[in-house]
Amino acid sequence: MTPSADVPQPAPRAGRQPATSVAEIGHVALQLFVRNGFAATTVDDIATACGIGRRTFFRYFPSKNDVPWGDFDALVERMREHLAATPPDVPLLDALRAAVIRFNEFPPEEVEYHRRRMELLLSVPTLVAHSTLRYAAWRQVIAEYAARRLGEPADALRPQVIAWTFLAASLSAYEEWLRREDADLPDLFASAFAVLDETFRGDGDGDGDGEGGGR
Repeated sequence: MTPSADVPQPAPRAGRQPATSVAEIGHVALQLFVRNGFAATTVDDIATACGIGRRTFFRYFPSKNDVPWGDFDALVERMREHLAATPPDVPLLDALRAAVIRFNEFPPEEVEYHRRRMELLLSVPTLVAHSTLRYAAWRQVIAEYAARRLGEPADALRPQVIAWTFLAASLSAYEEWLRREDADLPDLFASAFAVLDETFRGDGDGDGDGEGGGR
């Protein structure tokens, strides 16, 4: 991976407060991954650059492979809460689209960190393999919401197809974003979901009574 001038490189920790949050440790680790490569960077390297011990590192992340995911579990839970609070008269496709776009929003100062994070997650073989459980948790939130709206079990075909489709659209948007440095991620998500809208509009809520009584 080519280092980016937009991602500050780690400086010696002398005289600085240790990094003691998921975001802070994640930033330092991403800087090291960009500079040295993911495989060559060890947990000890990250801990040293953060000014913390190995034990403290493992309080924040189960493994090095989990670092690029940041606070993913909390974000997934917030997406679940957002969908639960969505009014039942919002069309299914619109509700899911809004929730997924919100899930992928981040402040401007995080843009370059997020770009490097996604480069790692979509290109490093060990991280691609590690992503299976993470993507499954994300899809489950989508499937459970769709299932409630459709009046079907979450493991039924339609909710699962919907969940996989939204994941595919999201990953397609990210891959395009990584190919084009000048691309705007929210615009790419809107374009990806426009494809779903054109394809599925009118079919996403089933056969008229599949909303489960407006649940």
